[in-house]
Amino acid sequence: MNDNTLISVNDLKKYFNGEQIKALDGVSAEIREGEVVVVIGPSGSGKSTFLRCLNLLEIPTYGHILFNNVDITDPKTDINIHRQKMGMVFQHFNLFPHMTILKNMTIAPIKVLKKSKEDAEAQAMALLKRVGLEDRANAYPSQLSGGQKQRIAIVRALCMDPKVMLFDEPTSALDPEMVGEVLDVMKQLAREGMTMVVVTHEMGFAKEVGSRVIFMDEGKIVEENDPVTLFEHPQSERLKSFLAKVL
Repeated sequence: MNDNTLISVNDLKKYFNGEQIKALDGVSAEIREGEVVVVIGPSGSGKSTFLRCLNLLEIPTYGHILFNNVDITDPKTDINIHRQKMGMVFQHFNLFPHMTILKNMTIAPIKVLKKSKEDAEAQAMALLKRVGLEDRANAYPSQLSGGQKQRIAIVRALCMDPKVMLFDEPTSALDPEMVGEVLDVMKQLAREGMTMVVVTHEMGFAKEVGSRVIFMDEGKIVEENDPVTLFEHPQSERLKSFLAKVL
């Protein structure tokens, strides 16, 4: 394991219905600090299951995950402490509909990190300004477009000062014209050195921003490489046929 390895995944398996459905079938990977690891593959290949296992939203059937050198798959580990350092952004924004945007962003830092209301609100406003939404602080989620909600979901996760951001198909529920505004925020994060694991169908983003791209199929990692090599010189027939359909 490298000194700067943030997450180390060893022989991860996730089975459903006994062992009939092998959503993950022996996945090993390392995510280093400052990397943007993009996970691609057909629907049902295990991408989202892999991502959700990283913060134990899905409990692996077998295997180990080390985060910050702590085995979070050990039942004795308090996963909530480690989840605080893992920002998660889903397809559907998961904002609290009855709270203003500012309240959505400050509730966890105040309750979990014990930040003062003033500090939490100052940080939230600075982050809203970064994504061009400071004028929406007192709006409610229902008053925002899908792209705006997803930008809020990203900066809400950043309010917890995470060490890594996990993105589960963050643009797949958006209208096409809103995709760009969300990807722009993610690109900015990548440029600033945020460690990111991104499950996406946006091949352009994978090519432009990924430090490494992982291609999954049938619960396994079939191929991984830097974006140029992976997209321009695929090694496996499975990846070649996948790229022929999506590019």
